[in-house]
Amino acid sequence: MDAYTVSTMMMPRCGGADITNGTNWMSSRKKKHHHRHGSFHTHYSFSNGNLKCTTNHLTYGFLPSTPAEAMNPIANAFQTWASNTHFTFSQAQDYTNANFKVSFERGDHGDGKPFDGHTNPGVANTVAHSFYPTDGRFHYDADNQWSVGAVPGAMDYETVALHEIGHLLGLGHSSVQGAIMWPSINSGVTAHSLYQDDIDGIKAL
Repeated sequence: MDAYTVSTMMMPRCGGADITNGTNWMSSRKKKHHHRHGSFHTHYSFSNGNLKCTTNHLTYGFLPSTPAEAMNPIANAFQTWASNTHFTFSQAQDYTNANFKVSFERGDHGDGKPFDGHTNPGVANTVAHSFYPTDGRFHYDADNQWSVGAVPGAMDYETVALHEIGHLLGLGHSSVQGAIMWPSINSGVTAHSLYQDDIDGIKAL
């Protein structure tokens, strides 16, 4: 329990589990890349199970609880994933028929993964979670502070959406710090592109 470990534990994070019953329950891949500055390793993971998709075009919809200012950033995050996969995404006119359903929830909202609400600075809390295929639910914690872009003390809609869409597509958490699928992020920080580990993971999946 060194200072780095403690500070990492205190960061806001995704609600998806990394370890269950003492083991990493996700399939994982580790491979070595070489570039002009030396070599580095990637370590993405993805859910076990049948993730075969029968269509390349997927839709998303916003439940009425979604703030209007969040919609464009979330749409941008879907487009970023589209640019790095064979998938295309569009907003469904009726969210009830969408493959992915985005909403803002509070506390115990009926999915077995209650949110902990906004907590004091320096105390870890869950800011969002989503579910692996073919569930399609993507929930933000409405009790957190949210923003468009980097705002001190707030979480960026688009950055969090990039991470959670990775889960919607079947990716688990990455052990590469800096990757979009790394489980934690500080408030006031933005990341609007994918890391090589994220791209390698979705291509492998």
